[in-house]
Amino acid sequence: MDATLQSGPNWNLLRTFYAIAAEQSITKAARRLGVSQPSVSASLQRLEAQLKCQLVYRDSRHFALTQQGGQIYHECRAMFRGAERIAQAVRGAPVGESGEVRYQIISNLASPMLDEILRLYHQRHPSVTFQSEVQNSQNIVRSVRQGRVNIGICLLAQPPSGLCAIRLFREEFHLFCGAEHPLFGRASVSVEDVEREPFISFACATEGAGLEPMSILRSGMRLGSHIAGLSTNMEEVRRMIAAGLGIGILPLMSAEGDIQAGALWPLKITDEPIGANVYLAHAEASALTPPEAAFVNIVQELIALYPDMT
Repeated sequence: MDATLQSGPNWNLLRTFYAIAAEQSITKAARRLGVSQPSVSASLQRLEAQLKCQLVYRDSRHFALTQQGGQIYHECRAMFRGAERIAQAVRGAPVGESGEVRYQIISNLASPMLDEILRLYHQRHPSVTFQSEVQNSQNIVRSVRQGRVNIGICLLAQPPSGLCAIRLFREEFHLFCGAEHPLFGRASVSVEDVEREPFISFACATEGAGLEPMSILRSGMRLGSHIAGLSTNMEEVRRMIAAGLGIGILPLMSAEGDIQAGALWPLKITDEPIGANVYLAHAEASALTPPEAAFVNIVQELIALYPDMT
């Protein structure tokens, strides 16, 4: 038997591969590990040479784990989380006292509940660090399903099937126009008034992202036949609406400052509120690290204590 395989692959090479698989990018893995991109690429090549199999399909536009790569990633995840628990036991540290909580979240999500979750968590576990990444809801659900991240905060029309999910609160939306738009200041408008107006859309809502509720809200009001602008970033959508490029849907809470400043105007079409629920989607309890498990527990605790916040 090959001596390398008998003794097992190098621990550092496995850690580098774990970062590559978790980030789905050699560049992001290098940033996470604090090393150069060529160093990460070379480590991946050495590990593939040791294991005598390809772990990653990669080119300039696509990245995916091979079947063997996916299996090794799941083994690495269990191994490194076990090592973290051993280290905590040796130090005698209480569960969740130190470590890291990584999560993905939709952009521009304004919420007193989320603020309180972070405040209370830091108060109880001041040594834990947080790392957040902004993604759209479809990508967040996919990342949690594939184990690239264990916690995601996303906006969904319904709970994600097959995933653990906690409803945090309901996000209310309105249709808005900017100060230069002819409908600015109108007390109410009809569907006919707005259905042919240039529309500012989230980019993911135009790419078949069925999990993104903005596409559902848009189609429900027969909007968006003419797209005048699109972005994956909510702030850029807000900017284009305020600049008068077209009308668009925004969360009410994040737009309140612009409403008061006279930069945006909510267009009232119907008395029926439009919105979607914000969920915390997370991996099974057995897959959560101690800091991640503590995070989920605090979320459940706050929902039980303050149901009005939801």
